Amino acid sequence: MGPVTDTRTRPVALAVWLVIAGAVGWWAAYSLTMERFELLANPGAAASCDFSVLVQCTANLESPQGSAFGFPNPILGLACWVAPIVVGMAILAGARFATWFWLLFLAGMTFAFGFVLWLIGQSIFVLGTLCPWCMVTWVVTIPSFYAVLLHTLRIVGTGAISRTAARLTGWLPLLAIVSFAVIAVIAQLRLDVLDNLF
Repeated sequence: MGPVTDTRTRPVALAVWLVIAGAVGWWAAYSLTMERFELLANPGAAASCDFSVLVQCTANLESPQGSAFGFPNPILGLACWVAPIVVGMAILAGARFATWFWLLFLAGMTFAFGFVLWLIGQSIFVLGTLCPWCMVTWVVTIPSFYAVLLHTLRIVGTGAISRTAARLTGWLPLLAIVSFAVIAVIAQLRLDVLDNLF
C-alpha cells in the first residue's frame, strides 16, 4: 500500500466549520422562509426582523432580488445549506473524497459566494437595506468559500500553489474579518449605517 497523499487527508477543522456554517446558514434560510410565508399570508404586515427602515427583511424579501431565480431565495438556502452539513459530517465519519468531488464542491461554493456578493451589492446599492438574516448568511458563506477554496487548492495544486494555499489556511479568520470590514465600510459610506440603525 502506497503512502497516504494530501487528497486522502481528513480536514477535521474544515469539516467542523462546514457543519457549523451549514447549520447556521440553514437556520437563517429557514427563518427567512417563515418570514416570507408570513408576509404572503398577511400582505402589508412587517416581518419580525424589521427593526428600522435600514435594518429589515421585508424590503429584501418582497423585492425582485429576493426571488432571483423565480422563487424566494431562502428556498435555495434551505436546499443548498444541507450540502456543507453532509460533507462535514461525512468527513468526521471518516469519508475520503476524491479530487473531482472537491472541485465540484468548490464550484458550488463559488456559486454561493458570487451570489452572496451580488446580493450584498443589491442590498447596499439598490435596496438600501441590511437584512439581518441575510447578513447571517453572508457571515457564514464568505469564510466557507475561502476555506473550501484553499483546501481544494492545497490538494489539487502542485508545488508553490499547494504550499501557498496551506500557509494561507492559517490566515482564514483574518481573511474573513478583513472581508467583513470591507463590507461594513462600504455599507457605512453608502448608507450611513451608524446614524440610521434605529
